Amino acid sequence: MAHNPNRPLHPARMSLADLENVWQSGDPTPLPECTYDPELHTGPRLTIESTEERAAREAVAREVCLTCPALQLCELYARQARPTSGIWAGRTPAELMTHTTALEDMEVA
Repeated sequence: MAHNPNRPLHPARMSLADLENVWQSGDPTPLPECTYDPELHTGPRLTIESTEERAAREAVAREVCLTCPALQLCELYARQARPTSGIWAGRTPAELMTHTTALEDMEVA
């Protein structure tokens, strides 16, 4: 399946060169933890997981995100990209949308 350029690509599915471009900061480039176990953050490619399996996988992905050196960069990227699937900066797309909307409301006030 080809990647739709209008949808953001989860860091777990990016090439090393793309990761280095996206995650580049003033410090040595921290690689996102999701690069080491992509399916943990994006779900399995070849199997369908049950609701319970998905909830368990996402819970572990959230824990991994909490210690990731790229957590803040991931959240900034996800807020701009507005993904539709996966775990980004420890949040689902719906949680990111709610969080982003709340931050935008605070900025306007």
